[in-house]
Amino acid sequence: MARDRQVCRDCHRVVEPDTNACPSCGSTSFTDDWAGYVVISHPEDSDIASEMQVTEPGEYALKVR
Repeated sequence: MARDRQVCRDCHRVVEPDTNACPSCGSTSFTDDWAGYVVISHPEDSDIASEMQVTEPGEYALKVR
């Protein structure tokens, strides 16, 4: 599972631990304290992506603390 990875605090994108900037939004604010995991492959057709305001395919955390 992806629990060893970190999450962008701004857009909730799951990224590798050595990432310096989020590939989705450019933020440099990350956390290891997150819960829930969703993979969005077609954000334009996804109600979850719409609710999360996700426009790019990828892996996202549902809850970020």
